[in-house]
Amino acid sequence: MSETSRDLLRLAGAVLQPGFEGKLPPTWVRRWLGEGLGGVALFGRNFANPAQVAELTAALRAERPDVIVAVDEEAGDVTRFETWQGSSRPGNLALGAVDDVTLTEAVARDLGHDLAEAGITLDYAPDADVNNNPDNPVIGVRAFGADPDLVARHTAAWITGLQSAGVAACAKHFPGHGDTSVDSHVDVPRIGSTRAELDETELPPFRAAIAAGVQAVMTGHLLVPAVDPRRPATLSRRVLTDLLRDELGFAGTIITDGIEMRALRTRYGLEGAAVQALAAGVDAICVGGDHADEATAARLRDAIVAAVAAGELPEERLAEAAKRVEQLAAWTAQARAVAVPDRAGGVPVGLAGARRAVRVTGAATAVALAAAPHVVEFEPPRNFAIGPETPWGVAMQLAALLPGTTAVRLAAEEVATDFLSAADGRPLVLVVRDVHRYEWMAGAVATALAARPDAIVVEMGVPASVVGATHVATYGATRANGEAAAEVLAGR
Repeated sequence: MSETSRDLLRLAGAVLQPGFEGKLPPTWVRRWLGEGLGGVALFGRNFANPAQVAELTAALRAERPDVIVAVDEEAGDVTRFETWQGSSRPGNLALGAVDDVTLTEAVARDLGHDLAEAGITLDYAPDADVNNNPDNPVIGVRAFGADPDLVARHTAAWITGLQSAGVAACAKHFPGHGDTSVDSHVDVPRIGSTRAELDETELPPFRAAIAAGVQAVMTGHLLVPAVDPRRPATLSRRVLTDLLRDELGFAGTIITDGIEMRALRTRYGLEGAAVQALAAGVDAICVGGDHADEATAARLRDAIVAAVAAGELPEERLAEAAKRVEQLAAWTAQARAVAVPDRAGGVPVGLAGARRAVRVTGAATAVALAAAPHVVEFEPPRNFAIGPETPWGVAMQLAALLPGTTAVRLAAEEVATDFLSAADGRPLVLVVRDVHRYEWMAGAVATALAARPDAIVVEMGVPASVVGATHVATYGATRANGEAAAEVLAGR
C-alpha cells in the first residue's frame, strides 16, 4: 500500500465514531485505534456500572490516548450511562418546568463529573430542540420546552455545566427537530417553517449554544425547504456550511446523528450518506446504534477513500474534518486536566431537581394516599432514542414507601383486560406517558376514571392534557422523576 493510500485511510478513520458490542473493546476496535480511528460511540449495551465503563475507556486509551469516547447521555429519558436502572437526574422538560438555570447547570455539571470519572469525553447532548409540536414522536420530554427563549437559556446553562466538568457538549439536532411529526429514525421529517420562523423559533437555542462555547453540534436528518428544498440537513452544504458555519459562526466539530438511521439510509445508502455528509461540511460520522460491527465501519472508511480518489470528496475537505476532530480531542484533554470535581453533600442534585419539577393539579393539591395503592402503568411504544430496556414508572418506588403496593403494566393490546378489579377498593394510581398521543391509552384512562373518579393520574410524559380529579405531572419518566412522584403520592 502506498503512503498516500495509508494517509487517506488514516484520515477516513479519523472522522468515524463507530459503536461496538461488548463491555470491553473488541479486537477490531483496538486495531483500528492504532491505525488512526478518531473516536468511538458508546451505547447502553456497553454499560454495566461506572467501574466497568472506566475499565473499558482505559482499554481504549491504551491503544490511543487521545481517542474521543462519546455517549448519547441526555440525563433524562434517554440515558446510556444509567440505561439499566433509569437516570438519577431529571430530564430537560423537568428542568425547563422548574426554569432555574442554576439548577440546570448544576445537574449537567454533576453528570459531567460522572462521565469524566468514567473516561467519557464527549456527550451527544443537550437536546436543543424547541418542542412546539406536542405530538412530536421522538423529542417530547427530551426538550426543555416549547418556548425558544426558555430552551435557549437552559441549553446554554446545560453546556456550561457539562463542559466545566471536562466533557465536551454537543447541541442537537441542528437546525431543530422540535416541530416534526415524523421520527428521523424512520423517515425524513420536513420542517415547514419559513426562514423568518426558523430564526424566531428553531435557531435561538443553537445561537445560545454557540455563544456558550459548545464544542460540537449534531445534525438532524431533516428536510428544511426554507434553507435547502432538496437535501436533508445532514447532507446539505447550505445548512451546515452556509448557515451553521458562515452565518451562525460555529467553528467547532459538526457530527452526524446516526448515519444508519432510515431517514438517510433508505435514500442514500450508508456509504453515500457518509460521503455526502462530509462533503456538505460534517466532520465526524456517528454510526453503530444498529450497525455495530467492523464490516460496517470498513464499508464507510473505504467509501470515503474511494470518494476522494474519484473526486467526489475533496481531500482538503476530509483533512479539514479530521483536523477538527483532532482539535476536539485536544480540547477534551485540556478540559479534563483543569476540571475540578464539585460534589455537594446532602440530597443528590438530580433528585432535588426532580422534586422541584412535580406539579399537582385538580381537587387535591396536596396528595397523600391513605393506604398502599394499586398502580396501573400504561406502556406506550418506545421510540428508538429511548430504547426498550430503560425502566420507568412509579410502582417500584411507591412499593418502597408504601409496602403492600401492587402493580400491573399494560400495553395497547392488553387494556381490554379487567385492570380495575385488582384495586379492590384500595387507592388507584394510573400512570401514563404522553396520554394525549394515544387513543387507546386515553380511552383506558377515561374508562378507569368513570369507574373510579377518585383515581390519581400521574403523567410522566408531556402534560399536554390534564385528566382526572387529581393529576400529577413529573415532566419525564426518569428514575428520579419516579422517586419524586412516589414521595408526593406517599405524602412524604
